[in-house]
Amino acid sequence: MFTTSFTRIFDVKHPVVCGGMTAVGTADLIAAVANAGALGFLSALSQPTPEALAEEIARCRSMTDRPFGVNLTILPTLKPVPYEDYRAAIIDSGVGIVETAGSNPAPHLHAFAAAGIKVIHKAVSVRHALKAEKLGVDAVSIDGFECAGHPGNDDVPGLVLIPAATRKLSIPVIASGGFADGAGLAAALALGASAINMGTRFVASTEATVHENVKRQITFNDERSTQLVFREFNNTARVARNSISERISEISALPNATFDDVADLASGVRGRQKVLAGGDVDAGLWWAGQSQGLIDEILTCEEIVTSTVNQAHDLIVNRLPQLTGAIR
Repeated sequence: MFTTSFTRIFDVKHPVVCGGMTAVGTADLIAAVANAGALGFLSALSQPTPEALAEEIARCRSMTDRPFGVNLTILPTLKPVPYEDYRAAIIDSGVGIVETAGSNPAPHLHAFAAAGIKVIHKAVSVRHALKAEKLGVDAVSIDGFECAGHPGNDDVPGLVLIPAATRKLSIPVIASGGFADGAGLAAALALGASAINMGTRFVASTEATVHENVKRQITFNDERSTQLVFREFNNTARVARNSISERISEISALPNATFDDVADLASGVRGRQKVLAGGDVDAGLWWAGQSQGLIDEILTCEEIVTSTVNQAHDLIVNRLPQLTGAIR
């Protein structure tokens, strides 16, 4: 229905992406995304070891014969991560697409290129996207301020950031942050993007292996139901608003506060075990974007992708031409 530079380069049916999501990007979800004709990414660091990642890639491959990728997020951690071993697991598995995020991906790009792997790098600013292009990545996913996770510190929304990026980049741009339906896809294409990335929308899918309470909470929440945390520590993150995020904000605002003061509340283990697995949506931090305001029901990945593409097509082919008098 839509052919863009993204769909051509990555051999995907639809210009829709489910980017890597910690503790959510498992084979169950990503295979369903791929079978729906979109491009999904397993989360490498959601797996405890490189060997476990190789097994998860094999499991995903057993569930779909369509393209999918692996996200490798590169961040400073208290416990050293064996990135070279994770990279080797990705290469040895024969995966053809990698999404990098976080720090500079340069140390990994030569090995990926030598293996014939295409790389999409996630960026939160035009300057970082341009640097990634110079390093040789094949596409950039640009995160507007609306996104879940880490939107950076520039606070530039997608309506400005996406066209600012597409004006300067010569590689495909994937628009990310605030997208959950076909109107967003149509808008992103109009702004010059070649695809959209949806995260929160796919969390509220039948196949996502998170607790049903989390999925339902997303449908109950609106566009105001997120909160920025860790800004005081130069690590801004957007999460679903709850009592934990409120408490973290209160503590962080105190004079001389440090991350150690909120570390227990902000624990990723706490969020994964008590919220995503346990279903207590008020027990820890969990990622969610402002697109919650556009999500009203839990759908299958097939329904999400199909409705997104069909709505975008209808808007572009039928509604918008009426505004110009092309259709009467």
